[in-house]
Amino acid sequence: MKAADLAQTEAQSVPPAAALPPSPPSQPSPPEADAAAGKSLVRLLRPYGWSFAAVVVLQVVGALAGLAPLLAVVELGRSLLSPGPTDRDHVRMVVITGASGMLVRLVLTAASSGIGHILDGRVQLMFRRELAARLGRVPIGWFSRRRTGELAKVVREDVSAVHPFIAHAPGELVSAFVVPLASLIYLFTIDWRLTLITLIPVALAVAMVPLMMTPTRLGEQQEFDAAMGRISGSVVEFVQGIAVVKAFGGSGRAHRKFRTAADDFVDTFHRWVQGLSRIAAAMQVVLSPPFVLLVVLVGGAALITNGGMDPADLLPFLLLGLGLTAPVAALGHGFDDMQAAGRAVGRIRDVLDAPVLPEPAHPATPHGHRVELRDVRFGYEADHEVLRGIDLVLEPGTVTAIVGPSGSGKSTLVQLLPRFFDPTHGSVALGGVDLRELDSRELYRMVSFVFQDVRLLRASVADNIALAVPQADLDAVVRAARLANIHDRILELPRGYDSVIGADAGLSGGEAQRISIARALLADTPVLVLDEATAFADPQTELAVRRALTTPGSDRTMLVIAHRLETIADADTVVMLENGSIVERGSPAELLAREGKFAAFWHTHRSAVADEGDTPDDAAQGDESR
Repeated sequence: MKAADLAQTEAQSVPPAAALPPSPPSQPSPPEADAAAGKSLVRLLRPYGWSFAAVVVLQVVGALAGLAPLLAVVELGRSLLSPGPTDRDHVRMVVITGASGMLVRLVLTAASSGIGHILDGRVQLMFRRELAARLGRVPIGWFSRRRTGELAKVVREDVSAVHPFIAHAPGELVSAFVVPLASLIYLFTIDWRLTLITLIPVALAVAMVPLMMTPTRLGEQQEFDAAMGRISGSVVEFVQGIAVVKAFGGSGRAHRKFRTAADDFVDTFHRWVQGLSRIAAAMQVVLSPPFVLLVVLVGGAALITNGGMDPADLLPFLLLGLGLTAPVAALGHGFDDMQAAGRAVGRIRDVLDAPVLPEPAHPATPHGHRVELRDVRFGYEADHEVLRGIDLVLEPGTVTAIVGPSGSGKSTLVQLLPRFFDPTHGSVALGGVDLRELDSRELYRMVSFVFQDVRLLRASVADNIALAVPQADLDAVVRAARLANIHDRILELPRGYDSVIGADAGLSGGEAQRISIARALLADTPVLVLDEATAFADPQTELAVRRALTTPGSDRTMLVIAHRLETIADADTVVMLENGSIVERGSPAELLAREGKFAAFWHTHRSAVADEGDTPDDAAQGDESR
């Protein structure tokens, strides 16, 4: 599967977002989205059900044990306030029971928290593995529908946003409800009237919860998430394009774009906070210990004054009454985290549900490596075709050059061969088998590709060259590097072939291309696709590379996007594209003799080359003389 990784790593020339299929239908309303996210979360976490159960059970027992110290204080107060001598043995037993309960609570809650965090690590690893697996199977064009920053946010931030739900919510929420419930039952046995009075702050806070879940509040939260995504995207784009931005004097515009995203985020954040601040402040007031104590003291004093309750019975309400507000407080504090986790799971689900290129149930075996494109049509949008009825045969041992003006469909055509896209009509066959009937591993075993914009992995130079053939030894890697005319430059790096790209190995665009060409030479696939693969190379390097790729007697099939005249002159067949259709094809000499569109293309480029001191004929003759 390393070759499949190569497809994702090197792929470029992806069509602009405007040329892609229309966006999916609008997302469901917030309640429907939350329900869908909840179902997805349950489905994804089902294998970890026993671990969740262990977290909950440990937390419940620990929470109940945590009541022992409070009940011990209540009992001590009653014993000390009761008339007559104090029973020392009873006091000692109460103290031991309270201390034991505290110890049990500490041990069990620590165990629950530990299991929860281990479970969180496993779940996040599962999410990231599934995301990586899905992203490795979606069509390359799918990536251009999303900004890099937004996709990075899903893989990094959204996965991390599930942490509160996994590591904290099961234990904390269970504990927050179990303790008040047990306390409530105990207090009802003492005095049901004061118990109801103690619940007044809880009732007031619960009445405010729906105010935090109005459509306006949910809409503000969605705007907040969108603003965060825009900031992430603008930062990634600015950093990745800083060299171009500075070179063309656009740093001011780039900074303004980021500042605009930041200002938009600030405005959205203010609206979100202002909408919640009054409600949150009111909830904090009614749930605060001073307010709860005030309610308990006023109610208790009234009952004691009227002779309806013993003064000693007020003590458990003062100690345990504060705990009755825990469920609402936990709901208030955990509301944002729970919503964020639900939305994050929804975005993760969207990526995991992204369509993949289908794999055949019963893969066919190609016979040879003859490539045939039959009536191929393709469009990124249903009403706009980029390729229109392409019929083309690439015979083994031949070089076919694709030429044409910008936007004629050259890059789209060559991307069909490594199956970055499937044609919307017609077929692309390899060895007599439609690519859709080939196993992807078999396809990448037979087809390799080199693009103008090379993406190398943050790994050693040797590993980058051997990406498609990880079992290759160093001698084979060096031999491929020599053929690609990059061996001497690699030896100049701090650690030679062990130098890590991006760490202690900095390569120019032309050098990176030669690394990529060495990779293709090492893979030695029978079909090779080149998209201006030597654009950054000097003439001597390009000649050496072209000779290595077109070894005499080789039956390698090559499909090349050609802009340089030397590449066109070396081709067996030249295919001229215009508006997604083949307008001319034949050998360079045949097409020049026709004096058609290719001849005009040739003479235009010949004039440009002649201005630089060479002619295409001179270049061709020079190649033959060598």
